[in-house]
Amino acid sequence: MSVVRCFLCSIALVGMCPLWLGSGAASRLGSATKAASGRPRAREIDLVIGILPPGPLNAITDVEGVRVGHRTIVEGEGIRTGVTAVLPHRGNLFQEKVPAAVVVGNGFGKLVGYTQVRELGTLETPVVLTNTLSTFAAADALVEYMLSLKGNEKVVSINPVVAETNDGYLNDIRARRVGRKDVVAAIASARGGPVPEGSTGAGTGTRCLGWKGGIGTASRLLPESLGGHTVGVLGQTNFGGSLTVAGAPVGKELGRYYLHETHEDRRTEGGSCVIVVATDAPVSARQLTRIAKRALLGLAAVGSPMTHGSGDYVIAFSTAESVRVAHSVSSRTHERTLLRDEGLSPLFQATREATEEAIINSMLKATTVTGFRGRTCEAIPVDRLIEICRRYGAIQP
Repeated sequence: MSVVRCFLCSIALVGMCPLWLGSGAASRLGSATKAASGRPRAREIDLVIGILPPGPLNAITDVEGVRVGHRTIVEGEGIRTGVTAVLPHRGNLFQEKVPAAVVVGNGFGKLVGYTQVRELGTLETPVVLTNTLSTFAAADALVEYMLSLKGNEKVVSINPVVAETNDGYLNDIRARRVGRKDVVAAIASARGGPVPEGSTGAGTGTRCLGWKGGIGTASRLLPESLGGHTVGVLGQTNFGGSLTVAGAPVGKELGRYYLHETHEDRRTEGGSCVIVVATDAPVSARQLTRIAKRALLGLAAVGSPMTHGSGDYVIAFSTAESVRVAHSVSSRTHERTLLRDEGLSPLFQATREATEEAIINSMLKATTVTGFRGRTCEAIPVDRLIEICRRYGAIQP
């Protein structure tokens, strides 16, 4: 068995392609994946979410300094999983912590490090996403990685932040395949620029709203008159509900939605969704909590009721240098210049819009995957989605 290393490269090239090439250009990932090459992002099919403009990449990496890395693990007929890492800046995060907050929509999940972030309002490691039963191995790997960094030789406590979704339908999750080397590889591969989306990294084996889910990202820019700040979102999507795209009832039209009397797979009630929100606005942990709550509005907009079995979490941080927290300082006080609360509302709008679009992108870019016990999760049919969205006015002629 071997990890399919070329998958990341192919997804990256697809992510940078400006045109949707159509369903005729088929590609395969061994026996695991049946994909339409060049599947589109929302903007590439003229699907516009919200009112604010996206950043140049329409990705979380539009927030300066933020990097994303993936490790995709596809082995044999049963392993369909991976790791995704989000790094807030290029320095030593333990020595130069960033303000952060975690908001829980529904707490049926595992989020290592939550209580310390809530208590202290800082993030001191990369954010790592993986599958449910690999959460703890990933946390251990993240601690090892942080202890190895120059400047951390005397560190005796690390608060790793690791979140998960359950990919056990397509992945042999009990195998707990993710190891230390995979987590370190995801961190080491982290880059700025276009972010690979869909069935990659921690999204390799996920499902969303009746179809294949995965990793998705989007961003929003505020005008200079409102501060000129950027908000970027990355989501790991693996939840149920009734897919709604810019108000169009796509899930209902396609006959796949939660509580539909003929839906065969009742397990779509569970799953989870992890949303990572980054901004360059100079905001505090308290303000980031307020911002993170608005990501849940984007989750609701695509059709999630946050069911009993879904762990829905938002992790938000600010990259602004002026609000970072140095680990070792001689002064007992520090001064910060923060955005006034009255200036938060545009950031709320940006977060809600970027979250909605990131989730839609995760599904549009996802490929059909066959995995554990021969189970298959199909990618959403783009032609049908476009037709429904046009009929309901979500895509203008």
